[in-house]
Amino acid sequence: MAKVTQLDIPELKNKLKDYDQKELIHLIAELYEHYDDVQHYLSDKLSRNETIPELYEEAKEEIESEFHTDNGFGKMRSSKVKKAINNFKKATKDHEKTLDLMLYYVEIGTTFTNTYGDIDGKFYADMESMYEKVVVACEKDEDLFNDLKERLYAVVINSDSIGWGYHDSIKELYDSIGWEDDRKRR
Repeated sequence: MAKVTQLDIPELKNKLKDYDQKELIHLIAELYEHYDDVQHYLSDKLSRNETIPELYEEAKEEIESEFHTDNGFGKMRSSKVKKAINNFKKATKDHEKTLDLMLYYVEIGTTFTNTYGDIDGKFYADMESMYEKVVVACEKDEDLFNDLKERLYAVVINSDSIGWGYHDSIKELYDSIGWEDDRKRR
């Protein structure tokens, strides 16, 4: 039996150009039917936009559950929050919704502190770091900033009575965004 030589990518593309749409669909369907890896890859690739809202809500629930559970307080583990956000980011490649989840974490943590009292310096350092990532992204994209500015500023206002230097850091980060010269700075 003759050994089949493997095609490199340019050769593969050239050969596939000779196929019409019906033949390409048949070839892809055969691959899908016979190879689990192809099934997983194509299922993920082709249904990604349909699953983003579901994955987004799941990630929000995971973040929320670190603060509140049916039995009371959550464990407030920043590692679990970061994992939920990173898993969403990897699964969807949705930059804006990932940033939204980051900001959601900071909003929830700030509200939690205002409701139940101070936590610890590491907790606030983690939230400052997450807030900073959102600010850096907003500094690069004015449309993104315009979408998030009210929420970003609300964190500044809502953090006013929180210690550990948290409010000062959040305010400084917010004030570093250069898109609005005329916005009120407090």
